[in-house]
Amino acid sequence: MDIGRVLRLLGIHRAELSVLFVNSRRMKLLNAQYRGIQKVTDVLSFPMLDKMFQGDLNILGDIVICIPQALRQAEDYGTTFHDELLRLLIHGLLHLLGYDHEINSYRKRKMEKKERELLDAVKAMA
Repeated sequence: MDIGRVLRLLGIHRAELSVLFVNSRRMKLLNAQYRGIQKVTDVLSFPMLDKMFQGDLNILGDIVICIPQALRQAEDYGTTFHDELLRLLIHGLLHLLGYDHEINSYRKRKMEKKERELLDAVKAMA
């Protein structure tokens, strides 16, 4: 899985981000701690509060993905685990870049459209 492809499609050529894979228990704790929601979620994003640049390197933030939730969703959506992980990475990355589907329906549609475009483009490259 090449998140670098997604970044290049977005016009970002040098960036740093971290990706952490966790179990359901850990994700529930993180979701409660940072969002006040007492349940498991599939992906959380933690953007850098102050955009930091080191030369032309953009430090984006952190993405946390719940592997058991991704496995369940892949089965529920009738897709592969790999494709669901890619979707979650793209979703998390878009949050790091300022997209937010929870603000209003327009922003939700905009983020969903960009997510589909990127997912389709990366799958077409494979």
